[in-house]
Amino acid sequence: MSLEDAKKLAGNAAVDKHVANGMRVGVGSGSTIEFSIQCIANKLITGDLKDINCVCTSYQSTLSCQEHGIPVTTLDDPRVNGHLDVAIDGADEVDANLNLIKGGGGAHTQEKIIASAADQFIVVADERKRSMKLGEKWAIPIEIIPASLNVVLKRLKAAGAEPVLRMAEKKMGPVVTDNGNFIVDANFGIINNPADLECKLNCIPGVVENGLFCNMATVVYFGMLDGSLDMLRK
Repeated sequence: MSLEDAKKLAGNAAVDKHVANGMRVGVGSGSTIEFSIQCIANKLITGDLKDINCVCTSYQSTLSCQEHGIPVTTLDDPRVNGHLDVAIDGADEVDANLNLIKGGGGAHTQEKIIASAADQFIVVADERKRSMKLGEKWAIPIEIIPASLNVVLKRLKAAGAEPVLRMAEKKMGPVVTDNGNFIVDANFGIINNPADLECKLNCIPGVVENGLFCNMATVVYFGMLDGSLDMLRK
């Protein structure tokens, strides 16, 4: 099975198993989520899904949903009122305890807000994203207020990290998030206590949110390259 087929397997499973008529659904960002969006769109066309409202984590997922004819709204919509039945999103790294690193696409602040508003947070990924401990494969993306850059970099270095300001690939200068902020990628190596680190990072002045998602995921679906679907559940 190709990598894209493995992503599709996970993305479809989340919708098939967790999205039903009348639900308020959080829709994340990234390549695997595109398959979940396509699955929702197909079910709306066939009539297998009706009366759903989706809240998206980024401009990318908003545009994708709109292109597929999926109704899009916000957390402030009275029909939603800050509460979602389920949120589906990807991950950059998943440990054995369902803790995540997210933010490779720079949307982790909105992603965390939407995940926190949902009764169930469903994560979809391919098998490459699985680790025993966080930090084996990914640094932690940290969204910061631009004016705080030097302060945050110094605090991260003092905490033992190797921080790097994320630079844009097709424009001059740093990556700018949907919120108008910068992203710093902080490499702490293997993270033995991600929940503690998540709290400490958010206490640094100028930090908006970091990409550690601890004790949030309900279930993680992994599309495997051998064609099977693996799952981690609380």
